[in-house]
Amino acid sequence: MRRHVVAIGQALALGLLALTDIVLIALSLVSAMLTALGMIFVFPPLVGLIRRRTMLVRELTGRWLGTPVAPSYLPPPPPPRPQPDGWYRYERQLYKTPWWPEWNNRWKWLFTDPATWRDGLWLFLNPVVAGTFLLLPFAVAGCFLAAPWYPNPVATPAAAVAALAAVIAMPWLLRGYGWWNHLLLSPTARSVLAGRVQRLDRVRLEAADSQAAELRRIERDLHDGAQARLVAMGMTLGAVEELMDRDPAAAKALLAKVREASSTALVELRDLVRGIHPPVLAERGLGDAVRALALDSPMKVKVTVDLKTRPDSPVESAAYFSISELLTNAARHGGAERVWIDISRQDRTLRVTVTDDGSGGADPSRGSGLRGIERRLAAFDGVLAISSPPGGPTTATIDLPDALLWSEPETKVPMPRWKAVVVGLGWSLGWLPLFPQGLVPMVVKIVGGEESSWCLALYLPEPWQWPMIVFNILLGLGMYSVALALPIAHSRRHSVTENTARRLVLDR
Repeated sequence: MRRHVVAIGQALALGLLALTDIVLIALSLVSAMLTALGMIFVFPPLVGLIRRRTMLVRELTGRWLGTPVAPSYLPPPPPPRPQPDGWYRYERQLYKTPWWPEWNNRWKWLFTDPATWRDGLWLFLNPVVAGTFLLLPFAVAGCFLAAPWYPNPVATPAAAVAALAAVIAMPWLLRGYGWWNHLLLSPTARSVLAGRVQRLDRVRLEAADSQAAELRRIERDLHDGAQARLVAMGMTLGAVEELMDRDPAAAKALLAKVREASSTALVELRDLVRGIHPPVLAERGLGDAVRALALDSPMKVKVTVDLKTRPDSPVESAAYFSISELLTNAARHGGAERVWIDISRQDRTLRVTVTDDGSGGADPSRGSGLRGIERRLAAFDGVLAISSPPGGPTTATIDLPDALLWSEPETKVPMPRWKAVVVGLGWSLGWLPLFPQGLVPMVVKIVGGEESSWCLALYLPEPWQWPMIVFNILLGLGMYSVALALPIAHSRRHSVTENTARRLVLDR
């Protein structure tokens, strides 16, 4: 009962909200006329208003109807960048400020986005659909309530039955309205792909900047560390050559210093190589590399690993250095004494959880180390989630989706129930209109035989017999075609998704 009461309230609210769309429809018509006359400046504000309306219905659909609808808009254009001379170029025009190029890009983005026109179509049809699914039951109930003032021995019982049926069917009517919102307002493959491409472009730029910074660090470490020591060793060996005959004792002392300098340079080179790609990570995998990292840590670190197969080398490297940075932060900033590291798999996702008993307060917006981890993980669609209340403890969770893509056999995604029902009905009932009501009457009609009792089309008037025969044949073929096409489309869609994910992994 409570479910139906809540459904009635939600349906009434959504239906009344749909009636306000009539004002937006009127504004849209006025804006369309003004835009056609050249007043393009009225178009972006109206589109922004319509998008706020559709975002509201997306939120309500997800919260009330249980069918979340994500935004379907293409990514906005990037902000214009100045040329080396400081001017901003848009097509063949140059501007001193970025205002005009940005406005032109935004206008074209709004106008060429298919989601803009889908929002407009939803806006124009929503009052009709919402009135049918949501407000019509209230009109029926109103007729039933008005029945005592207008008594009718037939209409009154019918209105009572209709009102009771409308109240009972209200949750399903809300589901139908949610399906309608999902049909026109959900993301399309193009918008999802465009967002994916833009995100990969941003990640690519960040990865290129990070790689350039890493190369500069390696060059600086080589120049200030090992290279300086090797130069000093060469100069010291030159001094040894001069002192070898005159003062063998001094030459021997300088050789001892050269030996110490060579040991120090070797240690620095090993540290540098370990910072690029640890040998234990390449040879033994992520679990043993993290255990070796824990042995070198001043804290008490417990490592738990549950991986049946190794992820790709770039993913291992990203996870290893992220764990190393989290251990460094726990020791340097959190003052932790104990750390727990859990490396596990969640289907195809590599999950790393690092928990310490430090003072907490970790915030990626304030720490360059945590931001560096996020940039490193973004190249693999990875995310970093941190829970660090003041006083601790701090828990950092790293998720790398599809990092174990090749470790699991492909799983078949079952078809939705409604598709399975349609396929079953097509295969089980398609023969009925095709053969006994289509092909057989066609043969009888051509041959000129006697009428058969099961050939219903032959009992119709003469002008209607051939159209009915053709309709039955097309109906049977259509049912078989739908029953054959739905499984093919379903398998092709999921195979394309799987292959796209694999290509993205290979492109890394």
